[in-house]
Amino acid sequence: MFRIIKQSGAARRGEFETVHGTVQTPAFQNVATCGAIKGALSALDLKEIKTQVMLCNTYHLHVRPGDNLVKDMGGLHKFTRWDGPILTDSGGFQVFSLAGLRKITEEGVTFQSHVDGRRIFMGPEESMMIQSNLGSTIAMAFDECVENPATFQYAKDSCARTYRWLVRCQKKMQELNASGKAVNPHQLLFGINQGCTFDDLRIEHMKQIADLDLDGYAIGGLAVGEPKEEMYRIITAIEPYMPKAKIRYLMGVGTPGNILEAVRRGVDLFDCVMPSRNARHGHLFTWNGIININNAKYERDESPIDPQCDCPTCRHFSKSYIRHLFKAKEMLAMRLCVMHNLYFYNTLMERIRQALDEDRYEDFYRANVDLLDTRI
Repeated sequence: MFRIIKQSGAARRGEFETVHGTVQTPAFQNVATCGAIKGALSALDLKEIKTQVMLCNTYHLHVRPGDNLVKDMGGLHKFTRWDGPILTDSGGFQVFSLAGLRKITEEGVTFQSHVDGRRIFMGPEESMMIQSNLGSTIAMAFDECVENPATFQYAKDSCARTYRWLVRCQKKMQELNASGKAVNPHQLLFGINQGCTFDDLRIEHMKQIADLDLDGYAIGGLAVGEPKEEMYRIITAIEPYMPKAKIRYLMGVGTPGNILEAVRRGVDLFDCVMPSRNARHGHLFTWNGIININNAKYERDESPIDPQCDCPTCRHFSKSYIRHLFKAKEMLAMRLCVMHNLYFYNTLMERIRQALDEDRYEDFYRANVDLLDTRI
């Protein structure tokens, strides 16, 4: 399913074949938590901004509208009208974010819904069942995302439990795919490496989950408050122990600079809500750095957000007009800016792939790693 086309140091240029299409990697997944990108973008818009993979969230869709309803509607692809690959997050991170409302046991986690306060239980089997009902291309294993910093002993115990949960996830998914009732009987399973910022725990856990021969491997529990240098150190430490022939996914990351650093360390797949969230507040990525469209200096600026960008927003609208939309609190402001930022990210990944194809990734990395994260 995953083929490495070219390599530059640890950086990999590849293709990931799925039942819903082939993903050119490295790739960025556009986050549609509840089945839509916040900022009023539909699946049809995603095609226009060069999206390859849409990411939806298991927990949120289980709570509303309910995974059984989505299954009855034909699964996420039919429900949202997105026909490309979809990855569903397991819900583990959302449970982590509900720390004050949860109870973790060996069986799973009991917690309160953020919508209506009702008690919900989710364990490995429940997460796999929900994701099977959603019919995503890729299901993520149910894990515990531990807050940094954590004690070594808690992180060690959590890793062991996450491994036991992963074994249960794999068994349940195999049963569901073979049942004859699955929306997508070819659903793939990715395992998640945990261990906080402890190198030895990360390495040992990676060795354990690699032995399960899963469809892909993710690095979780990073970009949750630790310095970025710690994140880079952990990726570098575990990379030699990640299966070479399987796709690698760094969860919840990140800025353009983070992505360039992680690609250089052997990561193939990314996701982050930041580009769409920042766009909704007028913070926009350009090939010269980050701008805030709300600044007064753009009030009479007739130029596009980025003259080097050919996204639908930059082709048709000026900074002056977009700034006006924000000041007038028009929803169109968010829509245009989310389209721009996601197009920028998808184009960044396109240029990374091109640089790898042409054996010039190091030059591309050095020219952009600091520049693209700089606020103008």
